[in-house]
Order: sequence, then structure tokens, then C-alpha cells
Amino acid sequence: MAERFGAYSRETGETRVAVEITIDGAGNAAIDTGFGFADHMLNLLAFWAGFDLNLTCRGDLEVDAHHTLEDVAICLGEAFRQALGERVGINRVGDARVPMDEALCDVVVDLSGRPYLVYREDVLPPVIAGEEKDLWREFFKSLAISARMNLHIHFVYGQNGHHLVEAAFKALGLALRRATAAHGSSRVPSTKGSLD
Repeated sequence: MAERFGAYSRETGETRVAVEITIDGAGNAAIDTGFGFADHMLNLLAFWAGFDLNLTCRGDLEVDAHHTLEDVAICLGEAFRQALGERVGINRVGDARVPMDEALCDVVVDLSGRPYLVYREDVLPPVIAGEEKDLWREFFKSLAISARMNLHIHFVYGQNGHHLVEAAFKALGLALRRATAAHGSSRVPSTKGSLD
């Protein structure tokens, strides 16, 4: 299998983002978004997925972290989709259930080419790492759309916002590792014959 590598950059009046991703990596990451909590979460995602990820962002953090995280997700999704290529011979679907102390999160992905987000949370505190909790829904929504994946995230229970979001990123990493794993087939994993 050829190296599964993708790169994407984008510059707007709000952010400047650059991403490089290698799907068949060692989980090494160099992340700098200017928002430390997001850097921590993206490092966890890369580690648990086994992706090598280089990502930088300069955004209008003087406003808040919304534009930064939304644009990071868009660029990450685009680079990931590029790295996947035709998605020949991958599992396509992956899932994981991850605890983090008192918190538990379920994540299921389908790299179907059909973007959709189901985001079930009624346990996240209103503010996490100094930002409103909706920031994370917007991140995952933008990622699902740009990567063209069906993404289901269910925060099952927990109290600590850091623990809940961390469980979600670890579970997403594991689910993506399983979904992108190659099993030697020369076929696209779809009865339609394509994933567009």
C-alpha cells in the first residue's frame, strides 16, 4: 500500500492553518494551535489513532477559540480525506468505548463519504478549559463534514469536562485506527463500488 499522506492549508481573515498527516504513522504529533487544551486533545487523537500529525494554527484567540478550532477541524478533515485516497481495502467502520476516570465516551465512525454527526451530550459542563462547551460540538461537526465521515459521539456519563472531552478524543483516535486499518482487499468497502 502506498504511503497514506495528506497535507492541507488554509488562510482566512480569522485563521492561518497548516496540516500534514500520515495515517500509517507512529502516533507522533507536533501541534501548535495557540490553545493549549486543544493541542493536548489533538495529541491524544494522533497517539491513539497511530497517525503522525503536524498541525499549526494562528487564529483570533483574542475573540475566543471558536474560529481556531472550527478551521483546524476543517483542515484536519481535508488532509485526512486526501490521505485516505480511494479508501480501497480499509475496514471503513470503527468504534471505541473509552473511560477516563469517572467519564465514559462511545465513538463510532463510518468513512462512508457521507458526512453526518450525531452528538449526544447532556453531561458536559457549560465551560471547559475557559471556553463554552459548544466549541467541541462545532469542532466535531466541521471534522465530520470535511472528512466526509459519519461520526457518532455519545458522552455516556461523567462530571469533569476535561475527562469527558479527553475520553472522546481517545475514543475517536481508536475508532479511526480501526476504520482505516487495511485488510488486504483490493476492493472499496461498499456494495455500490465507490465511496463518493
